[in-house]
Amino acid sequence: MPLINVLSDLLEIQSTSGDESSMREFLLNYINQRKDSWNVCPEIHFGTQLHDCLLLKFGNPRGAVFAHMDTIGFMSRYQNQLIPIGGPEVENGTYLIGEDKFGPIRCRVFEEDGNLFHDFGRKITPGTRLSFEQNVKISENFIQAAYLDNRLGIYNALNLCENLEDGWVVFSTFEEHGGGSVPAILEFIQKTSPIHFALISDITWITDGVLHDEGVVVSIRDKHIPRKKFLDKIIDLAAESNIPYQLEIESSGSSDGREVQFSPYFIDWCFIGAPEDNVHSPKEKVSLSDLDAMLKMYVYLMARL
Repeated sequence: MPLINVLSDLLEIQSTSGDESSMREFLLNYINQRKDSWNVCPEIHFGTQLHDCLLLKFGNPRGAVFAHMDTIGFMSRYQNQLIPIGGPEVENGTYLIGEDKFGPIRCRVFEEDGNLFHDFGRKITPGTRLSFEQNVKISENFIQAAYLDNRLGIYNALNLCENLEDGWVVFSTFEEHGGGSVPAILEFIQKTSPIHFALISDITWITDGVLHDEGVVVSIRDKHIPRKKFLDKIIDLAAESNIPYQLEIESSGSSDGREVQFSPYFIDWCFIGAPEDNVHSPKEKVSLSDLDAMLKMYVYLMARL
């Protein structure tokens, strides 16, 4: 299965926070098909002790790349009510899909008096997860779809696996709804083959200072602040690479980087990802040139950090 075809498959897999097992199984199958053709065949770590997380160890790691597998979405409650998973942007009439024990579900979501409801023709089993119906559009310059956050981060991590010699590639869970898996993952890593830095393969926002077609975003800060000495090294390497990049400085937002910083380990981290419009909506939009810069930057950095 060529990597270029994998993104289409990734976008169709439902994987809301706490329900990442289907994505983990897809990735595990893909990795087992591809690993013998990679520069280095990784050790693969998964199983009950890691819940639905998936870890790949290449060579002698100095650092790790984290890509979260989960998405925002919705959960059915009672009397046609829905509860958000994470922070989805809701536009009345948007179609959702899912499945309960009675069969497939396709319904619309609407907001009324601050509460969310669905219009499905029967009761949906409480606790059923629902996701945005997918409508992928690819033009000469852009890709638009639901869940580019973080399917593009996963795609980037898989691209990195092709030639990575030393490093961990980690597929994490729960990022969109409070986090929590990364500290346990880091404990496993530090006991198995310790690291001193982490790169967060995720998607950020278009803002007044971050634009389409200006390159991959190196985040100097969001709500949390990485260590300046490590950021300076990243930025120096980015400038040396001649790969287009831009800098982000924000006061809000978060990622698995927060989980690294809150862990009991002194591990440097930096969020590096392509920016998108229409965040957490069914119409997330990313420049293909920014995605290409993201792919190249990770390969460049992981070979030199």
